[in-house]
Amino acid sequence: MDVRWLSSDQQRAWRTYLLGTTLLMERLDRDLRERHDLSLPEYEILVRLSESADRRLRMAELADSVKNSRSRITHTIARMERGGLVVRRQCPSDGRGVFAHLTEAGRRKLEIAAPDHVRSVRDALIDVVAEDDLAAVSRAFAAVADTLETGAPDPVLSPKSA
Repeated sequence: MDVRWLSSDQQRAWRTYLLGTTLLMERLDRDLRERHDLSLPEYEILVRLSESADRRLRMAELADSVKNSRSRITHTIARMERGGLVVRRQCPSDGRGVFAHLTEAGRRKLEIAAPDHVRSVRDALIDVVAEDDLAAVSRAFAAVADTLETGAPDPVLSPKSA
């Protein structure tokens, strides 16, 4: 089998991406945990629920939107439910379907955490990367997402046309 090995520049880009994204995600997760007792995945779930109609999503849709397995999302939602941030309810029209609902406590937690999270994102990424480089990152990962995406597109990244 013929392998197209990475050039030294490509290898550097790949390893820099791995290191940078690992450090960035660890930093954002740590900041949320220390300041708000939330993990980054929990924060993203709160965001997705807050942006959805009636502040609820089917569990399968939620798993797809945050790119987690159904098993992982079930465990995370169970933990969040114990914390009063979400509740699960059966779908009235489909006995097999389950919705995750954002509670008022979950909405308040998100409102309180969001400004700190945005500051962390700015401090660790937005304000340290030149604007043209940030635009290049956006284009690069839009191409990656377009190639690899299997679920519904993210509404923020692919807004419905007016």
